[in-house]
Amino acid sequence: MRPLALRFVPLLLALAGAVGAAASPASGAGPPWGTGCMPTPAGAIRTSENCGSSLLDGRAVPPPGAPPVVRRVVAAANHIDGRPYVWGGGHLSFVSKGYDCSGAVGYALHAGGLLATTMVSGQLAAWGEPGTGRWITVYANAEHVFMVVAGLRFDTRDDWPGVSGPRWKMGMPEPKFLSRFAVRHPAGL
Repeated sequence: MRPLALRFVPLLLALAGAVGAAASPASGAGPPWGTGCMPTPAGAIRTSENCGSSLLDGRAVPPPGAPPVVRRVVAAANHIDGRPYVWGGGHLSFVSKGYDCSGAVGYALHAGGLLATTMVSGQLAAWGEPGTGRWITVYANAEHVFMVVAGLRFDTRDDWPGVSGPRWKMGMPEPKFLSRFAVRHPAGL
């Protein structure tokens, strides 16, 4: 018998499709909102890509075992999710009417107590520790930055037509795209 969580995936996908269609400004095409990733199996190493967060009405819901700092990062990202994309938004101050990629990632990391000053994407490529984090991973280069927090991607790219700004996403970019990024994480996370 499949684990309980796996038995509900088809139902969640069906419901998510309905939610995505209702929320999409386009013709209903879009990612399956509300499905989240699966919890880490017993004995497996937890990473930022498999931490079991889910999306509920486009907002990230961290898994029950997430550390408080991760919960603060998620709450901050939820707070600015849906704000418009503004080039340079979040660079002079963490508080802005809109955010670009580094402004959005910086805002959430700052709220978690992980970033003291604003940084552009190229600076975030050298921030923290190298490699994939257990809870948070930042992917950065001189042109773009996004992060994966407890299994969900927070990014300003790959939105529906007519939508821009920081949003939670279900999937990762293609591996060939990822190879262009420095992979960093906060120490201990």
